[in-house]
Amino acid sequence: MIQTTTILTTLQGNSAPDWQTILNQTLETFDCTTGTLHFLEPSDGMLHLAAQVGIPAFLLPKMTTIPIGKGMAGIAAERRQPVQVCNLQTDESGVARPSAKDTQMEGSLASPLLLNGELYGTLGIAKPVPYEFSDEEIAALTEISEAICHKRIGSLTH
Repeated sequence: MIQTTTILTTLQGNSAPDWQTILNQTLETFDCTTGTLHFLEPSDGMLHLAAQVGIPAFLLPKMTTIPIGKGMAGIAAERRQPVQVCNLQTDESGVARPSAKDTQMEGSLASPLLLNGELYGTLGIAKPVPYEFSDEEIAALTEISEAICHKRIGSLTH
């Protein structure tokens, strides 16, 4: 069973959100080594990187701003549902961008940040081994994603 209590408690706190801490806690919860948190910027309709762990420096320029529909994060945002790839290194589905192989990650999951049908961004996690996330894990990441939306809305209105 996935324990999301620590993350949800952090997100329910009164302090301003530390997105890097939230991402770190999420990666620890899912035993992942790499992750990204992107927020949708309404002014340009693009996903903007708010926090990351394990992304090689040479890939950061490609991941700082992502169009909806491009790469795993962009496709999760476009479809408004989680997208996963069991092995980024051998994937031929077209979901992952070719540069995703440069992360050296394999099992990967991207979840849209959705609240009441509105898109706020994406949360992505990955492992360095082939891995298929279970329905329980996908549901837990979706729960965290929704809690991030609540905190994001609160941080924008204060």
